[in-house]
Amino acid sequence: MVVLSSIYGTLGRISRTIRLVVVYGLRIDTNLVPETWTHITKIDPESNKKIPIAFARYLSCTDAISVGGSADVTDDNTIETLRLLEHVSTPAFHEPSAPQHVTEESQAKSEFLAVPQVLNGNDEAFVGDFGAGVEYIRETIAPALLANVPILSSDLKDRIAAILTGVMLESAVTEAYIIQNPDSAAARESGVSEDDLVDPEGAKHRALAAEHVLKAEILYLEYSGTFGGNEAVDILEQIDSGVEWTRIWYGGGIDSRKKTVDMLQAGADSVVVGDVFHRIATEEKEITEQFLDNVTPNSGSMERIGVWIEKEIDVSETAAAQYLSTIPSVSDPVTTAQRFLCLGVRARYGIVLEKYNTDKNEATSSSNTTVDAVTDAVGENVAEPEIFAQQIVDAILGEDQNQIPGDKFDVSIP
Repeated sequence: MVVLSSIYGTLGRISRTIRLVVVYGLRIDTNLVPETWTHITKIDPESNKKIPIAFARYLSCTDAISVGGSADVTDDNTIETLRLLEHVSTPAFHEPSAPQHVTEESQAKSEFLAVPQVLNGNDEAFVGDFGAGVEYIRETIAPALLANVPILSSDLKDRIAAILTGVMLESAVTEAYIIQNPDSAAARESGVSEDDLVDPEGAKHRALAAEHVLKAEILYLEYSGTFGGNEAVDILEQIDSGVEWTRIWYGGGIDSRKKTVDMLQAGADSVVVGDVFHRIATEEKEITEQFLDNVTPNSGSMERIGVWIEKEIDVSETAAAQYLSTIPSVSDPVTTAQRFLCLGVRARYGIVLEKYNTDKNEATSSSNTTVDAVTDAVGENVAEPEIFAQQIVDAILGEDQNQIPGDKFDVSIP
């Protein structure tokens, strides 16, 4: 056994040396997170964070979707959000805020699991939370996978559970955070105070530790709702001068093309946008209500929505235009926003019209009109758009929840 232990130890050291040669000598990119991702949209499962009906159109423009939040996130609303997003072709990954949010279903519906670790928070956020997550996988998820294998002895099940735990952790991505907004929910959850904020040199040191000690695939500079400006630029430049393999992400206050470009030029590989995306849902709802105040509900009114929006709404000032402007590949954010807003408002109006006719017991063709409008709104970034559109309509009208959370769209039915 001593000889075998020595052999295994030598093989382990050789394996680690080979990795270093491949990554730093040959400069072969082995990071599981695609380097082509420059824009990520963060969707919060929290029930108060709504999404626009035309969400799939907007998400067709982003590179990836992060599912996670800091407050009022549960395993139920996480799964509901992932079920909704599994219809979209844009890849989605799961960033859990608690171990219990990780389930077999959440893993199956995610591109990968991103395990957050805060580098400038308290010890509990760095070590305790991670340890609790490992314990949850080891004592809950892994045994559940082996529950239907009765022929295994308890000792063998325990050994296999340990192996499965290691495999799951190896397949996960480590997301190392530096949180720079002490007033944010993320800071409160991880114990980051004003005294814990770091300067550019301190950020670089943490980034180097994240890459070389934690083997973190992602270093996330998080300003959470506020824009880091020149301070963030200085920090990103320092981090970028140190790390080679780890992806550098920036999040916080991104709502314009200039802010995106500034962060990318400073050294970020990707920007993360969340708040402005959720604001589109409120905007879509408010514009629909404004239109309803000016028309009598009927199918003919739906055709006038585009002209009305062009006349009454300054699209350049909308959250839709702001969100799309954060995506470098969208060449004309305002024109694209106007088209997406028209599609979203038409879909909302169609659903309201559907409910209006149902309440009046009028058998009309509005059902087909409504589904067609929602189909146009979700676009081609989903599999089987007509079926998906019908499921959305049924979920919002309460006829069939079919695993789609209808209340996530926040459609008001007068």
